[in-house]
Amino acid sequence: MAALSALYPQPLWQWFEQICAIPHPSKHEQALSQHIQGWARDKGFSVVEDNVGNLIIKKPATAGMENRKPVVIQAHLDMVPQKNADKEHDFTKDPIEAYVDGDWVTANGTTLGADNGIGMASALAVLGSTELKHGPLEVLLTIDEEAGMTGAFGLAPGMLEAEILINTDSEQEGEIYMGCAGGVDAEFSVAVSWQPVPANFQAVKLSLSGLKGGHSGVNIHLGRGNANKLLARFLVAEATELQLQLSELSGGSLRNAIPREASVSLCLPSDKLDLLQQKLLSFQQLLQQELAIIEPAIKLSLSNISLPAQVMTSASQQTLLNLLHSCPNGVMRMSDDVPGVTETSLNMGVISTQGDKVQVLCLIRSLIDSGREHVETMLASLATLAGADVSFSGAYPGWKPDPSSAVMKIVNDTYLDIYQKQPVVMVIHAGLECGLFKKPYPEMDMVSIGPTIRYPHGPDEMVNIKTVGQYWQLLVAVLERIPPKS
Repeated sequence: MAALSALYPQPLWQWFEQICAIPHPSKHEQALSQHIQGWARDKGFSVVEDNVGNLIIKKPATAGMENRKPVVIQAHLDMVPQKNADKEHDFTKDPIEAYVDGDWVTANGTTLGADNGIGMASALAVLGSTELKHGPLEVLLTIDEEAGMTGAFGLAPGMLEAEILINTDSEQEGEIYMGCAGGVDAEFSVAVSWQPVPANFQAVKLSLSGLKGGHSGVNIHLGRGNANKLLARFLVAEATELQLQLSELSGGSLRNAIPREASVSLCLPSDKLDLLQQKLLSFQQLLQQELAIIEPAIKLSLSNISLPAQVMTSASQQTLLNLLHSCPNGVMRMSDDVPGVTETSLNMGVISTQGDKVQVLCLIRSLIDSGREHVETMLASLATLAGADVSFSGAYPGWKPDPSSAVMKIVNDTYLDIYQKQPVVMVIHAGLECGLFKKPYPEMDMVSIGPTIRYPHGPDEMVNIKTVGQYWQLLVAVLERIPPKS
């Protein structure tokens, strides 16, 4: 960690060190919030924690900039808690072990939290600076962005005075974001019935691991393996011949992360165990051929477990496996309006066995409401065929692009002046909070920028050091160029 504070720009990286040291997964941001509030009050800034837990910190304009349009720099307080299976880490108690690895900063076996910790650190570094030039400034730090956008949903009108919002949650240097996807959670509930374990059956646990995972929006078009879908594929193909009987199925941990691991506890006749091992080896070799480039570390393994009290009946097991296998996953459609950007996608994020039901949590994303609604009806039809229940919740709107945005032009022109190259104006297939902010602040002009972050929402997450410096230079230059109030 000591090496981080020596990186450029030092004020930003010093703040990021503090952020890594204080646990702040979604739903557990209070300790970090209190730390920031204490620092801000010691600096003499106005600090407000709203009814849902968002922080709003206000700093007066620097001398000579008092007539500029007020700006709010926005980030979210929480991070995605993901770790490798062999990593001992409690995200509610343990600090993130960040370190420099060549041109990148990454973490030891866990998500880094650069999403959106770097953006948060930049906002706090701007607040703390006595040298930067800016007009009236606000910093908005929202809660629970990764697990439900609770903070953005709860932001009330009248809390902000700014006319311009700079969102810091983008993940590619050289790109300016002017729009994003909306989304909705879809949850299947599949009833299962049980029967005793047959005589002469043996219990084993089948695990699939080694996948890259990643962000279910930003990385969905890369074709990475979904552990839930791959495990279902094997079980559908082999359950009958091997007489497999399931007792528990689980996979993934977040609806907005591509599942890296999944497992199933099952029973089978003792004389079928060798055949199971052979078929697993063949399936692993098949996946290694199909996914050789994108998933080179995929692994299937077996371990012995104690016999369960019961297993699923054949009928309920078959229904469950058919639903999992047939459920769409991945890119549904690419955008016609924004070349190279996913329009609509679906991620089967989490499977869990809970009593007499198996829960399957998916996240639908789309740049257009009709695309999201189309996938909703597909899943409703699938649930009807399977005799399962499906519910949709937490819908949030996309951020509709505004080609006439004044702040987007400022960012574009500033980038061109600094780096002598044209940035790419983009729409991102991820759920930025800007769309939700448009409801209480419909006239606010918004833009989103950030450094290059690879593999967010997974333990391979890393942020490029050089691009953090470039992002910082762009941010502070944009603040200085904000025009006077009209």
